[in-house]
Amino acid sequence: MGNKVIGRFAPSPTGLLHIGGARTALFAWLYSKSLGGDCFLRLEDTDTERSKQKYTDSIIASFKWMGIEFDQEPVYQSKNKDNHIERALQLVESDRAYYCECSSERLNKLREEQDKKGQKPKYDGKCRNLKLQRGDTSVIRFKNPESGSVAFNDLVRGEIEVSNKELDDLIIVRADGSPTYNLCVVIDDLDMNISHVIRGDDHINNTFRQINIFNALEEDHPVYGHVPMILGEDGKRMSKRHGAVNVLDYKESGVLPEALLNYIVRLGWSYGDQELFSLEELKKIFKDGKLNNSPASFSLEKLLWFNREYFLNLETEELLKKVISESTMFKSDDYSLAVVDLVKERCSLLSEFENEGSYFFEDNVKINSQDAERILNKEGLLILDYLNLVFREIKNWDVKNIKESINKTMEEKQVGMASVGKPLRLAITGRTNSASVDETCFVLGKERVLERLKKILDN
Repeated sequence: MGNKVIGRFAPSPTGLLHIGGARTALFAWLYSKSLGGDCFLRLEDTDTERSKQKYTDSIIASFKWMGIEFDQEPVYQSKNKDNHIERALQLVESDRAYYCECSSERLNKLREEQDKKGQKPKYDGKCRNLKLQRGDTSVIRFKNPESGSVAFNDLVRGEIEVSNKELDDLIIVRADGSPTYNLCVVIDDLDMNISHVIRGDDHINNTFRQINIFNALEEDHPVYGHVPMILGEDGKRMSKRHGAVNVLDYKESGVLPEALLNYIVRLGWSYGDQELFSLEELKKIFKDGKLNNSPASFSLEKLLWFNREYFLNLETEELLKKVISESTMFKSDDYSLAVVDLVKERCSLLSEFENEGSYFFEDNVKINSQDAERILNKEGLLILDYLNLVFREIKNWDVKNIKESINKTMEEKQVGMASVGKPLRLAITGRTNSASVDETCFVLGKERVLERLKKILDN
């Protein structure tokens, strides 16, 4: 296989790319890149009934959004069918595989009998040594070794071994002439010179079978690493009830690709106490971290924390560009820039900026009648009346002078900040909760603030 590290991610285009698949792909890609190697995308599309072009397109679009750039163009497993069959026939010729004529009725009856006896269902080898020739209904079965064991040193789990008696003679070519998964994977890994395979631990049983096929072909098998599945916060397998599981759902909801990547890389990989990594940094250090062998728990709250941290660490100009892509309200101007800078601490998703910043762009602020009755009472209106006067006297409209005017109102009326801040906030934003009221006044501008105060006082 050579000395260069070559990895791969091999999804079946029978569905959308979910968060678990994205995490596995990221691990495979980063592992190869951190060792100076390549990583390929192989679409295992041999299930012609369930494989759809829309799923292929979605998988590729997901990786493009995340910034995972595989080497070369995607490889389609279905295009290698002739080679799969040729290698299967090679195994038959070398007596490492054989034709089997057992009917589905016989196999079903065999399974029922084994089940009654409490035995593990497996083929009994009836046709193994009959030297049958190919017939219209025959399949090709792999001749799994009958003794000894198969073992490998897993990158995540260490040494793993199973007795060959636990494995049976699996079908590698169906009666219709189509090759099966375990054969295709072996041949494709050989043809692509794959040296390292990182995939989910649900493939461990396949790995034993595949290693035996590699051995039968007298070829070296790749180095394997099997990462545990991702669980929901309730400890159960990740599903739709735990939140969005399709990668592009996160894009649609306003998660940054950098935040998603940074979060999922920590679901099963650790590198000291560091929380935030750039993609370029991960490509260098991933090999030096630790792949954990226990399942990780997905937390939407933690993902949103990462997303908010990225908002805070992005240059405001860059963040505004991303907000504009999700909003018709924000524009490429200084005013929108100031609004984004002010409300970003209150947002966990790009989709939240429009709601958090809407009162900066509305001509008429709507106030809930119950809030108005409770806060804009006689005392509140007296406060606003005085604020209206002191705000008008401000010549240089900045946060410092706005604060001083608020403090002056508190002293004059002998009240605390809440008695001033609450009616002022409600009057200028229509809300009881918003960004800092003095900074909000500054960004809105003197003219807008006075207009909104006047409207309240006039009514």
